[in-house]
Amino acid sequence: MPTRFRRARRGLLTLAAAATVFAPLASAQTYPARPIRFVVPYPPGGPLDQVARALAERVREPLGQPVIVENRAGAGGNIGADHVAKSAPDGHTIVMGAVATHAINPALYARMPYDANRDFAPVTRVAVVPNVLVMNPEAAARLGISDVRSLLDYARRNPGKLNYASGGNGSAGHLAGELMKAMARVSAVHIPYAGAAPAQLGLLAGQTDFMFDNLASAAPQIRAGRLKGFAVTTLKPSGFFPELPTVSDTGLAGFDISTWFGIFAPAGTPKSVVDRLHAEFERALGSDDLRQRLSRMGAEPAPMTPADFGAFVLAEQKKYAGIVKASGARVD
Repeated sequence: MPTRFRRARRGLLTLAAAATVFAPLASAQTYPARPIRFVVPYPPGGPLDQVARALAERVREPLGQPVIVENRAGAGGNIGADHVAKSAPDGHTIVMGAVATHAINPALYARMPYDANRDFAPVTRVAVVPNVLVMNPEAAARLGISDVRSLLDYARRNPGKLNYASGGNGSAGHLAGELMKAMARVSAVHIPYAGAAPAQLGLLAGQTDFMFDNLASAAPQIRAGRLKGFAVTTLKPSGFFPELPTVSDTGLAGFDISTWFGIFAPAGTPKSVVDRLHAEFERALGSDDLRQRLSRMGAEPAPMTPADFGAFVLAEQKKYAGIVKASGARVD
């Protein structure tokens, strides 16, 4: 091959390599270049969907592009999360992940379509929603139970006599019950329902004794006296219901279970793009109107840096892996 052709060939190869190296940088510098798809891996109308739509509206103007919420529900959130995991890592497709998709499901499902760590780039945690330990008031009065300590005392004296409702095997309410049983070394019979709403109806009807319910869902029933609220499941009291103590302070030191959700991009998304998304979403979470909207759901804004959010998710995975194993729950 003539020397001039070899030189030309080397020049073309060098240009191709440079284009490969600098493509992510160029993409990051022009980001966002088109509308952003914000995937919610649950049906429309739920808490994650409502918060995602509020955030999408808040960040649209500073990002300079529409942020379109897209619901892709199914398999406990796995379908929507998997779609984002396999999307182009350019920041134009992101997901509102949750404790289920990124902490519980990896331990609960026998086969996962994605790796919750390897396939995602954490952007920020969005909010934390406490659960609340509630009891049927008639059952509480009949059994002489008035708080967390007396509930645990009764369970110790009467193994297996109490039962508790949840929204299904592997749900947050189920795993909160299993953690309580393990920490307190008590037994109680788990009664799974097809969702948290039917579980609450069963509790109200006296079919079950207690449950760990979503705080926003349970609050109206507690205030109306139809449910007896004992304590929230987070380490700190909730500003949404400040009169309720924590389970940790009233019987089980260190007890900490919450529903959290946060934003993830596909793994390989340029750091500058992740940082831009983090900055805009964190700014949105600081707005008064969004804080008020979250408060009405019993949620508290809880943004984290991408690094801190990643470390938080790893710690949550470790915690739930132990609880799921102890519970024996499994989805094939």
